[in-house]
Amino acid sequence: MASKRGTPVSRIKTGSFERRLSLTRAGLFAGSRMAGHMATNWFGNKESREARHRAMLSSQARFLVDELGQLKGSVVKIGQVMALYGEHFLPEEVTEALHTLEDQTTSLEWSAIERVLKSEFGEKRLAELEVDPEPIGAASLGQVHRARRRSDNLELVLKVQYPGVAEAVDGDLNSVANLLRVARLVSFGPEFTDWLEEVRAMMHREVDYRLEARTTEKFRQMLKNDPRFVVPRVLEEYSTDLVIASTYEPGHSVSSLAVRELPLERRSELGRAALELFFRELFVWGEMQTDPNFGNYRIRIAGERSGDPDYDQIVLLDFGAVQNYSSEFLDPVIRMIKASYERDLPGVIAGGVELRFMDPAWPEEILTRFGEVCMSVLEPLAETPDQWPPEAVNEHGQYRWKQSELPSRVARQAARSAISRYFRIPPKEFVFLNRKLIGVYTFIAVLNAEFNGEDLLRKYMYGNPPVDDSGS
Repeated sequence: MASKRGTPVSRIKTGSFERRLSLTRAGLFAGSRMAGHMATNWFGNKESREARHRAMLSSQARFLVDELGQLKGSVVKIGQVMALYGEHFLPEEVTEALHTLEDQTTSLEWSAIERVLKSEFGEKRLAELEVDPEPIGAASLGQVHRARRRSDNLELVLKVQYPGVAEAVDGDLNSVANLLRVARLVSFGPEFTDWLEEVRAMMHREVDYRLEARTTEKFRQMLKNDPRFVVPRVLEEYSTDLVIASTYEPGHSVSSLAVRELPLERRSELGRAALELFFRELFVWGEMQTDPNFGNYRIRIAGERSGDPDYDQIVLLDFGAVQNYSSEFLDPVIRMIKASYERDLPGVIAGGVELRFMDPAWPEEILTRFGEVCMSVLEPLAETPDQWPPEAVNEHGQYRWKQSELPSRVARQAARSAISRYFRIPPKEFVFLNRKLIGVYTFIAVLNAEFNGEDLLRKYMYGNPPVDDSGS
């Protein structure tokens, strides 16, 4: 959850009529602009026409973001989700503009939050807590306040959902999709519609605080025997449909100076822990926290506070975006990962075909290039580092995650080939899984860690990974 920005507002406009009216007006205006542009953009050569069209897309996208930002609430969250996961469905200009919504988080005034707490808890239960009126985090769907239980001084946090946002999800998503259509920023097809429904399901999970509370506790149980991770304990007596109460778990942001100044060995251990958690989610649990927002993680530095252990820990926060994967989807993904690791190009291509974003009818050259791009994603996990770029290897033969610039290199590799002309939109599950993997790689790069991940991959792919002893 992002830190609080801007002046607090007294209410979030969640009335369906006023929101639909605002978005309908915006869509009609944007549609007329685009229609005028299409009618006149036939002068000049192909390059100049394409340049004008891209400029118009950027202008339309900025206009769209301005309208969404003014409405706040679930509309902003929908835009943020589309920015994260829409690269296969939306023009680049649109996703770039939507990313700016991440900075448009405005908190709600304390009086409005206090009304929610009184309604959810009742006066007597609320009196058991001393709640700080100043939020420590604010996002599009709710905000977080620190609190103290008067009876035993237990420190906790209350994640409070803004009134009305849960009821506005479906109407807001339909309105945003319609705005994209009317503004001619996206072509509606089966793949886009399918993805849009996945966004809808994700949004409903995000506002289901009862589900998030259960999922948080489930992950806490699954990780209870791994001291490298801290998951807050949910306090059921203060958790309701609109409030999640959990223990306050302090820590530093991943990019903080305190973390950057840790010795390389300790930063690398934290990176290894993050990578192993990803493998455990993928290979053991089939359940994954897919939101790569760094605000969902904290680093607890060894011995910094009284009672802290003598090793660093990763604090895991916010389990509202957890995805469950079926074996029908995961099995071909894992076979594809295994084929990539074993440099089995036909196996990689077979996995891509089974996952429906490669076609055996494509030219052999395209299939080969696509398979090579897929295999390059596993570069840090390779059995031998002889194919690593020189800047990605330290003097001990270890992989330098930040210096490798792997995500941008893979993107350039794909863009330089003819893949994009053939590329099919992958299944919606793969979109979220891919974003999670990029998030893990980026997390490790921000830690400036240096280590080889091959032994971890082998442990989970061929060995005997830890069993799920949580009883879930």
